[in-house]
Amino acid sequence: MSTLVTGVGLALPGVRSPEDLLGRIEVSGDAVDPAARIGKKGLKYKDRATQLALCCADEALRDAGLFGADGLSVDGETIAVIVASNYGNVDTVCSVVETIAADGAASGISPMDTPNASSNVIASTLAIKYGLRGPNLMICNGATSGLDAVRWANSLIAAHRADRALVLGVEPDNEIVRRLTGADHVIDGAAAIVLEHPAAAAERGAPGRAVVGASVRTAGVRDCLERLSGPERTVPAAWFGPGADEGLDSAVLGPGTPHHELAGVWGEESAVLGVLQCAGAVGWFAGGGAGPVFALAGRDHDDATAGLALLRPEPV
Repeated sequence: MSTLVTGVGLALPGVRSPEDLLGRIEVSGDAVDPAARIGKKGLKYKDRATQLALCCADEALRDAGLFGADGLSVDGETIAVIVASNYGNVDTVCSVVETIAADGAASGISPMDTPNASSNVIASTLAIKYGLRGPNLMICNGATSGLDAVRWANSLIAAHRADRALVLGVEPDNEIVRRLTGADHVIDGAAAIVLEHPAAAAERGAPGRAVVGASVRTAGVRDCLERLSGPERTVPAAWFGPGADEGLDSAVLGPGTPHHELAGVWGEESAVLGVLQCAGAVGWFAGGGAGPVFALAGRDHDDATAGLALLRPEPV
């Protein structure tokens, strides 16, 4: 079964819409201000990753027509939450560990920090804030995490565990994350899409922005492109690479296949990249592009490469 993308949310400097992801991106020096996007209420004592996730989720749910002035427009039990993040709350966890190591006890830990030390704090906060009572899952799976989250959401919907899923990738940029990753700069942003069963979307008249097609996981970029192309040797209309121009020499690609490289634009994208590529595919179709569009995350030196094909939705 193929699900539909019915909503997109972006919380990144210099980006206002999915179409902005296709051209030259002018990254501003101003970090995303969640309070300016959704107001201060509910943000106090939340870590940076959760704040970014909240404002990005708000935009995606509204874009999909699932959330408005009167709250959710559908039963919250029909909406799953899948969040991808590798460094989301690592600053809080490190702070708690350092406090215990210094004091020899946990008595010095702020009670406000305790909930933020949970590995599922981002996904659970989104569920509580918006009343999303479907399956709730946090994915920390390295470079492929974003596309892995999309694949798991697709599986949940196909198995009728939920009619729709909010899929979100988020990473914060702070001193601890830079120290652990060795990166000079991490993305400090979030991207989200809403996936929906075609029948559920049709029931409420929600248009599809993209169709989620085949997904694969392989041990390298070229093999991933080969398997995405299938036995028909389908040449993608456009593709989003995993970084460092890997895959450009693949025989699957045509000589003029547009290549959109989002990796490295905002620093290390980590778990955000796969979801961001899906948002870019939505922008591609919105601009009149045909499909399929291939998205790849995870380079040859990573544990795995994940690939996803996105298709242009049929006109209603």
